[in-house]
Parts: sequence; structure tokens; C-alpha cells
Amino acid sequence: MTPSTEVLAEVDALFAARVADGVAPSSVWGVFDLHGLVATGGHGDRGDGRAPDADTVYRIASCTKSVTAATLLTLVAEGRLALDDPITTAVPAFAEVVLPSADAPVPTLRMLLTMSGGLPTDDPWADRQESIDDDTFDAVLRAGLLFDSVPGTRFAYSNTGYALLGRAVARGAGVPYTEAVTERVLRPLGLTDTVFSAAEARGYVVTGQRDDDGSWTPQPMTGPGTFSPIGGLFSTVRDLARWARFLASASTTAPEDGPVSPADRRGMQQAMRIVPPSVVPTATRPTAYGFGLFVEQDDRAGEIVSHSGGYPGFSAHVRWSAEHGLGVVAFENATQAKVSVPAERALDLLLTEALDTRATATSATGAPAARVSDSAPGVRRTAEATRTARQAVTTLLRAWADPAVDDDTAADLGAAVCTPNVPLDRPWIARRRASVEGAQAVGADLAADPVDERSSVPSHLRWWIPGSAGRLRVEIRLAPLAAGRVQTLTVTPEHAEH
Repeated sequence: MTPSTEVLAEVDALFAARVADGVAPSSVWGVFDLHGLVATGGHGDRGDGRAPDADTVYRIASCTKSVTAATLLTLVAEGRLALDDPITTAVPAFAEVVLPSADAPVPTLRMLLTMSGGLPTDDPWADRQESIDDDTFDAVLRAGLLFDSVPGTRFAYSNTGYALLGRAVARGAGVPYTEAVTERVLRPLGLTDTVFSAAEARGYVVTGQRDDDGSWTPQPMTGPGTFSPIGGLFSTVRDLARWARFLASASTTAPEDGPVSPADRRGMQQAMRIVPPSVVPTATRPTAYGFGLFVEQDDRAGEIVSHSGGYPGFSAHVRWSAEHGLGVVAFENATQAKVSVPAERALDLLLTEALDTRATATSATGAPAARVSDSAPGVRRTAEATRTARQAVTTLLRAWADPAVDDDTAADLGAAVCTPNVPLDRPWIARRRASVEGAQAVGADLAADPVDERSSVPSHLRWWIPGSAGRLRVEIRLAPLAAGRVQTLTVTPEHAEH
């Protein structure tokens, strides 16, 4: 679904307000779907008297981590690395690090990818380490590291862990990390405006700024080094949206071809390590970390994949809905600007419109719109079976409301739709009586089309039947049987509020 002009205007206003309020000298955004950029906008002065656009170059900071993770996975696919390799295999100097307990494992690549290597959160310190070389990093390791937990047991956002992963990428590829990323991932996808040095950028490069009591102070550009895997990339709205689309396409019927397999891309976007609420106290959704990506669980929209980036002078954010393939990317050039705030609000606006439109289409057609996450053939079969079951349950409820249908026939009709546990959990007669009384209580017209329809997974469906005094909620969940039988059936009257 293409976002409306009105919603895009609201999105643009979010970022215009950032410049007007003095949060950053410039702000740029883009909305994308699986087919490309839908709309973009820019505000403020990028440094040459012009507003930024989709091809203006910013540092994307920790949004780099997904590219680091993807590059490593290409090496795993080739058998050059293994996810459960200890980091000492690639970084021998780590063997001199004293672990937090006698039985603590050496952090593995998998642990470091999922931010569970046991190392402390280190943003302020690590952001200033980009340009150090391997020898300097080895000296840091030999001097010892602190641990907040036993490796493999808890989430803690660790840049040091991703710097170590960059060493593993270099060791596995046999070339420097920046070369491996460029040749294995960036260039095959045509991301020619995504680079590790400002000197390599083709477009206008924005200078990062720091707010010093109301005046902007330019920040120096750091060059590539051992800590580049944590956030060293420069990019554009156009390129980062392209990268996100490539990742998101892995869940579609025809995943886009590219250097990272669909299975590995789907793996990157899985919730592998829970992020405690205390880590992100402003989070409004349960959140976890995959491989270089955060994964949020939204009650209505499903999984939302994202990552923020913060570097001296820059703020970046990219997020998209795994269910709908709709996303937002945004950059600003100010330290601690937190462009994630308007970006999150922007995607919420877009998804609210998309979901409301989908609900309206469902009401009109009687069938739910397809979701990106439903597009795998086996998952589509489940969704189709659920829609078929909905029709069968609708017919069943209408029959139950017919006084001419006796209770024995009503039970036989229920048994044809549901699994045997359903009458064992609540007898057919009681179910029939409750559904009829519920429909009467809200004046539900069982012949009417539903006014809304929602599902949490393809085998689940909830819909509402309108009534004169409220509406009737019907909810089903299928058993894991190819026959598509209903294992859970609930009918609940919802009275109108006065």
C-alpha cells in the first residue's frame, strides 16, 4: 500500500520540527517499501546552504553493525568461519583476557553477534576508538577486559564485541575488514555511496556537529581502523533504504538474490537475545537482538526490525515492519540527536494507516490482505486454511442461531469444523447457547461482513461482527494438522461504550 499524501506530510513535519527546534542543523528522511523509496525529504542546512536529500552522505554509525554481521555470515556459509568458533581463533591476543569465572566460556562469534559476550556497554569510549590499529587493540586485550556477566548469559550492547567480529571477518576473508565488506556485500548490491572514508564518497558529505551551549561545533572525521566494524560506514538515505529492502525481502515469496542468503538474512532478523527493559527504559515494545539488528514485537504490526547509530556529530536510524515491508530511514548531523525518536513515530504513523486500510479492505472483501511474513509457500497454505476455517465457523454460527437446527445437528456441524478437544473443553450445547446469547446481547447481524480482522500468526484469526448495541468478537486458532481444523473457538460480545 502506498502511504497517503496526508501521512507523508505528517512524517515530513516530524523532521522539519527537529531543525526548527534546534535539535540538529540538518535532518533527512526516507520512506521505503519492498519496491524502493516511496518518498524522501530534507530540512536545514547540510553545510553548503542546501537542504539534504536522499543522496547526501552522512555517517550511519552503528547501523554498520548489520553489514558487519552479514559479511561474517557469508564467510560462515563458505565454511571459512563457524558461529560457535571462540573469538580466540581469529584474535589470539584474546586468550590473555582473564574470563569472569573459572568455568566461563571464551566468547564465540555467535555470542558477540547477539551482544551476549559478557562485555560491558561501551558507547562513549568505543565511539572514539575507530582509527586504532590491530596492534593497539591487541595491547588493550592483553591489558585485560572487564565483564558484566558470564559470556553467553545476558545481553549488553558491546561495540568491543563487534570490533572483535571485524577481526574475525578479516581473518576468514584473508583481506582487511573494509575490503571484505566492500567486495562481499556493498558492491554486489550496488551500494556505491556506502563507504568507509569520506574521501571515497561521491555525494556531498555532511560534517558532524556538537551543540556547545547553543552554538554548533564541527566534529573531526575519523578514518577506518580496527573499530570500523562498530560504526564506520558513511551512506545515504537511498543506499541504506536499499540495504534494508534487501534484508526485508528475505521473507517474501521471491527473495531478492544477493550476496547473503535469504536464510541468513532471516536469521539476522530473529529475536535471539532478550533486551532487558532496564537497558532501554523508553521502549514501548518487547525488544530483542538478532545478528546486528534489534527486533521489536508490536501487538498489532508484528515484528519491527531496526538499528540506531550514534557517533560524534551524527545520528542515524533505520526501521521496517517485517509484516508489511514498509520502513523509514533517517539521518541528522548532531551528537546525541536521537533521530530514532521521529523515525519511530514516522513508522508508527505509516503502519497505523496501512493497518487501518487493510482492516477496511478486509471488511469489504471478506479476506485478509496478504502480509510479507505470510509469503513463504508453507505459511501461505496455513493462512489460506485459516481463511477457509473462518468461512466454516461463520456458517456454523449462523446455523447455531437457527431455531430449526436441533442440538444434535448443531453438535455434528461443530464436529465437522473443530478438533475433538473443543467439545471436551466446553460442551457443544453450552457453546451454542453462549454464542446465540452473545449475538443477541449486542444485536449482531450474523449475515453481515466483519468490520475488522486481525491475526498474530497465520494459524490465528480474530474478527468482529457488527451489531446494533456493540459487536461480536470471534476468534479461532488452528491445530497443527494439514486438515485445517479449529482447536480454539471463542465468541465474545463486546458492548458499545456510552
